[in-house]
Amino acid sequence: MASACTFLSEEQFRCSICLDVFTDPVSIPCGHNFCKNCITHHWDVNKTCECPMCKTVHHSRPELHVNTFISEMAANFRQSTKKKSSRMSLKKHTNSGEVLCDVCTESKTKALKSCLMCMTSYCETHLEPHHRIPGLKRHELIDPVENLEDRICKSHSKPLEMFCETDQMCVCRRCINIDHKPHRIVTLMDEYQSQKAVLGETEEEIQKMIEERRLKIQEMKDSVELSREDTEREKSDSVQVFTALIQNVENHLAQLLVLIEEKQKTKEEKAEGFIKELEDEISELMERSTEVELLTRTEDHLQFLQNLPSLNAAQPTKDWTEVRVHSSYEGMVRRAVAQLEEKLSEEVEKQLESELRRIQQYAVDITLDPDTANSKLILKNDGKQVNYCDAKHNLPDIQKRFSTCACVLGKQSFSSGKFYFEVQVKGKTKWELGIAREWVNRKGQITLSPRNGFWAIWLRNGSEYRAFAGPSVFLSLKSQPQKVGVFVDYEEGVVSFYDVDAAALIYSFTGCNFGCKLYPYFRPCNLDNGKNSAPLIISSVSDKGFSI
Repeated sequence: MASACTFLSEEQFRCSICLDVFTDPVSIPCGHNFCKNCITHHWDVNKTCECPMCKTVHHSRPELHVNTFISEMAANFRQSTKKKSSRMSLKKHTNSGEVLCDVCTESKTKALKSCLMCMTSYCETHLEPHHRIPGLKRHELIDPVENLEDRICKSHSKPLEMFCETDQMCVCRRCINIDHKPHRIVTLMDEYQSQKAVLGETEEEIQKMIEERRLKIQEMKDSVELSREDTEREKSDSVQVFTALIQNVENHLAQLLVLIEEKQKTKEEKAEGFIKELEDEISELMERSTEVELLTRTEDHLQFLQNLPSLNAAQPTKDWTEVRVHSSYEGMVRRAVAQLEEKLSEEVEKQLESELRRIQQYAVDITLDPDTANSKLILKNDGKQVNYCDAKHNLPDIQKRFSTCACVLGKQSFSSGKFYFEVQVKGKTKWELGIAREWVNRKGQITLSPRNGFWAIWLRNGSEYRAFAGPSVFLSLKSQPQKVGVFVDYEEGVVSFYDVDAAALIYSFTGCNFGCKLYPYFRPCNLDNGKNSAPLIISSVSDKGFSI
């Protein structure tokens, strides 16, 4: 917290009433801060609870509690101010410039020596008696310094010319015989040389730390620049992808609207045909109605009977009862959405393929660590394959080795950045893959979960896939992976598993807090009556024509 004070000004720690650094700072409801005694006295004198800063009046006196955060910050600020003053004082003493003669009255001359007995600094002229008079010759002369009183023991008024290593303080010769008799005493020169050597080492260490931090700053700047480039690339890719998706949606919508309009037009044309036919029949029937009416008015029996056969001619017989012009769009939207979903799935698959291709650029060379392998595992000489064997091998039970579970870790560890590797699981009915923390339990049964230091997935019974996120998550996969890719982004806390051949994401652990070295984790599992005899193979990373 002290370092944070260097970014804050003294004004931020001053009470606006007493104008001094806060003492027991309290916050009042309007948000302003004051010393507890200052604001209490202010309210007592003014007989009203008004904020001196914003003039907000509080109708009842607020209960005041010391703001511990501001109090600690103010205390640290005082401490940092004292350290700064101390450094300035040291700088002043170290680079104080010329020391002037204390005896010269008119034009002060540069001092040549300072006398610890006389407590005076002398120029060459006024120093002459110290070279001539026998009594003065015994005085201790040193190079000229200011503040000679600081070099005299306050208790005995003698020069501080010795150092007590026991109490870590400068002492005079009388102090040695009185207060420091049993202590380890050395001369100031000896202590000076000793501490100067230590200080030299400290200075080297400080310079080393400064250089390390400068390198770290540059590393962070470079990382931010790379991140910015990645961000711009991701933004560009995202805009391109979503523009294509939006275009697909708009195209499918336009096609659907055209189809609906065409269907409506067809229905209108069909309805117009029906209407024309009905109108023709109506005209024909109206003519027949007129003829019938005329015939019914005829009273001539012969004429009536002679004209009656012409009325019995065939009339329109079409049954229009079941004829409808339906406005049915059932299934059109569903079919359009299904087509769109199929198209979007194709785009998603393309993006997953592109994503996997980018991730493969972080491929690392992984080999198995035989010192961690359980005694029932067989590792190939190249460190790229591991098989299960029912018979135990006689291996030393070292601390790194898994003694109960038949698993093995990679040799390579990772504590920053991104890395990726691929493992062939073809021909296996059960396996486990993932990442493990350095400190995972190796001497008993293990439970896969992030809490226990594992981020892993497994296969059981040839088709049952699970991710051990605590609790486990059942994974429904479209196809059985023959090669699994494992990707880790340490800083982002992500562990992802991919079906390499299908370019499909299997599962991602997110929000992971690693906090230590990570190792690749492998478990080929038992032979399953010979059905699971195939090895786990760390394969070289390749994707559509390029390899890493």
